[in-house]
Amino acid sequence: MELVVIRHAIAVERNPEAVDADRQLTERGRRRFKQVVRGLRALDLRVDRILSSPWRRAAETADLALPLLRAGCSAEVCAQLCQSPRSELLSLIAGAAVPRLAVIGHEPWLGELIALLTTGEPRHGEAIPLKKGGVAVLTGAVTPGGMSLQALLPPRVLRRLA
Repeated sequence: MELVVIRHAIAVERNPEAVDADRQLTERGRRRFKQVVRGLRALDLRVDRILSSPWRRAAETADLALPLLRAGCSAEVCAQLCQSPRSELLSLIAGAAVPRLAVIGHEPWLGELIALLTTGEPRHGEAIPLKKGGVAVLTGAVTPGGMSLQALLPPRVLRRLA
């Protein structure tokens, strides 16, 4: 399986008086992520399914990522993407039954997911520099330590490819 891990695009700053899950993308974040998507398409990266966190900024990023879907494929919300990775998330990913799946979520949980899948230990997630709008590509078996990191693509590089 190939897993494409995408961090949500640039969102409005945190506000202690607002609910974090309700933060939306900025116009700059939208514009830049559209370029990221064009860069991924230039690399001929298409996905068979998208799972995104239900939090607003991730859901909005998933909407912008829809051009990456192959014809007839779907995007869905996955509540497990707004928390530390657990066995339920790994089961959902493994059970997706598609050759290439994209997940869209948040740090530090995506870093933990990448670390768990590549090293078997989620605590090393902070060592993976996944910027807002950044993409990591993993291949292998969806088990702790069962995947290899094939690419870590900063958004700046993907925007340049657009």
